[in-house]
Amino acid sequence: MRPKYRLLATAVLTIAAAGNAQAAKVTAVDIRGLGEVETLNVRGALSLVQAIGKDLSGRRLGYLVREADDETREALEPFGYYSPKIEVTREGSGDNTKVIVTVALEEPVRVRRADIAIIGEGSEDRYLKEDLAAFRPQTGDIFDHALYEASKTKITRRLAERGYFDADFTSRRVEVTRAQHAADIDLVWTSGGRYDMGPITFVQTPQTIIRNSLLDKLVYWEQGSYYHQGKLDRFRESLARLDYFSSIEIEPDPEKAVDNQVPVAVTLTPAKRTVYTAGVSYGTDSGAGVRLGMERRYVNDRGHKALGQIDWTETRKTATVQYRIPAFAWLDGWYTFSAQYYDEQSDYIDTRKVELVASRSGQISRRLNAIASIHALRERWAYVADDDGDVSTPVQYRNATFLYPSLRGDYIDADDRIFPRKAIGITLEVRGGLEGVGSDANFLQTWGVARWYHGMGANNRLIVRGEAGGTFTNALVDMPPSLRFFAGGDRSIRGYAYREVGPSTIGSDGKKYALGAKNVLTGSVEFEHYFNDTWGAAGFVDAGDAFDDTPDIHTGVGFGVRWKSPVGPVRFDIAHGLKDPDSQYEIYLNIGADW
Repeated sequence: MRPKYRLLATAVLTIAAAGNAQAAKVTAVDIRGLGEVETLNVRGALSLVQAIGKDLSGRRLGYLVREADDETREALEPFGYYSPKIEVTREGSGDNTKVIVTVALEEPVRVRRADIAIIGEGSEDRYLKEDLAAFRPQTGDIFDHALYEASKTKITRRLAERGYFDADFTSRRVEVTRAQHAADIDLVWTSGGRYDMGPITFVQTPQTIIRNSLLDKLVYWEQGSYYHQGKLDRFRESLARLDYFSSIEIEPDPEKAVDNQVPVAVTLTPAKRTVYTAGVSYGTDSGAGVRLGMERRYVNDRGHKALGQIDWTETRKTATVQYRIPAFAWLDGWYTFSAQYYDEQSDYIDTRKVELVASRSGQISRRLNAIASIHALRERWAYVADDDGDVSTPVQYRNATFLYPSLRGDYIDADDRIFPRKAIGITLEVRGGLEGVGSDANFLQTWGVARWYHGMGANNRLIVRGEAGGTFTNALVDMPPSLRFFAGGDRSIRGYAYREVGPSTIGSDGKKYALGAKNVLTGSVEFEHYFNDTWGAAGFVDAGDAFDDTPDIHTGVGFGVRWKSPVGPVRFDIAHGLKDPDSQYEIYLNIGADW
């Protein structure tokens, strides 16, 4: 090898060796001196964090360490800290290098002056005034970028929601003076005029299934009234509840406004007309069974609906037919006519009933729904314990006929219907009949249940439930099982079997079976803790009784597993009754929301 090439090769090897000697690997980046939120933001901004575990040259590591100062500084500005003191140091070397970022926040930038206003017709809008008053940050507050952007976006969105479609910024500027730790905000909108609700047009594609005159009845506002997005949102909810359409598109078009009225185009795609359902089931008290059903979402272009369903198990048979007619004249709802046949042949009772119901449901408000109905009931029953076992002696059946009205109200105020963290739900029902006016006995019955959900921190929920019901009658013996109260089982008193708690009789198999009672009183307290976004655990205490005169409180305790599944909450519970339960433990599986 020639001397000059030998020297070149030696130089290359020397440089390579030097580079390898300076190679490093960052094993950790430690950020000190900041709160949790600020730390997360800085960690997300640091290129060093992205380099953890990678082989780096000495030059590359030095560059990343120098950049960490600027990246940390920029990551803290959204929180109002424009002049922090930052020190970036290294510990260890080679493949075990740790980088430490130490921050002293010093004095934050605060809002020195805030000129925030709306010019034009919107300046007199009450709701926009409230939004301006609630704008954050205000004078004297730390200039938090996230709060500023959220407040600005809220007002911009509110202008559009309330029909100020020509609104735009006149001034949108923030000046930060670092030396004085001060920020000056100039934020002004020109609202323009407020638009009104214009004509609404319906397009059903690929075919028309419901006459438009029916859909027009859902439009509760008058053309020419002030525009508000909330009107369209409520209209969308009303269309969705009808269950006629698989897709609903509602599009206001301010650019085509005539005489200040915004036209609204509604495009509807029909849902599948007929829905068939089939399934199998098994219950310890009902045996194996099958369920078959058919629903016609729309029978005709007037929006009528029809439903037929059969539940057939070893001990219980139920057949139901239902016909519904839209009712929009007073409140959004339905006229419903239904007939149900029920037959139960179990170890403790032989009963059959036919019930006809005519009802009118109505949505009184977004949170309150009501149902007024009239019931015609014919029921025959006999308890197995009353059978003397003599085949020559016929079973002594009891028969009851009742014609009675019923009024039910459901109030739900929840932040989330599927998994609420702040919610209250109340259901109240009153029903009664008069002897000689279609009923075999005088009776008045009231019943109610309430649920309260309260989030505790990010991962916990407290759930409280209470139920109470009472019957006022002097002829309880004439009241059929379907008009009596029962307790025990899931959503009642866990730790006891379904309908185990209350007045009872002994069946032919020697087991205890419920007779039903005049009154019911139950309650529950449950605490849930979630380990992550999907899985959690719960502990609970249930108590109560179904009784005729004086309650004999039964208490059950237990624990369970919670899973936020794609189809809704799944609850698996194991509970033990503390007062003479039939079984040592009861197991419950529940799928879906409580509402």
